[in-house]
Amino acid sequence: METLSLAIPDSMKAFGALHDASLAQGALDPKTKELIALGIAITVRCDGCISYHVHDALKAGATKEEIAETVSVSILMGGGPSVVYGIEAMQALSQYLEVGV
Repeated sequence: METLSLAIPDSMKAFGALHDASLAQGALDPKTKELIALGIAITVRCDGCISYHVHDALKAGATKEEIAETVSVSILMGGGPSVVYGIEAMQALSQYLEVGV
């Protein structure tokens, strides 16, 4: 992100504002929004996004069970490839829980 922020600061500032606005409290709480973002990250196979949203879902109060169910729905919507990326999400979850996030 830092490399892009230096190369295209206006675009990255706008992206950051979009990120903050999209995940802010609204009709959906931030935890639910992070779980949705995680499900999409798995389905579109975005490695970096998966770890990021597992972390932020935990910080927003998501449980291990809620994250696992999000992985399950992602597999339903994304098919076989989502199994592989769902495994990545569960591995990230284990790592974050080990360090107490």
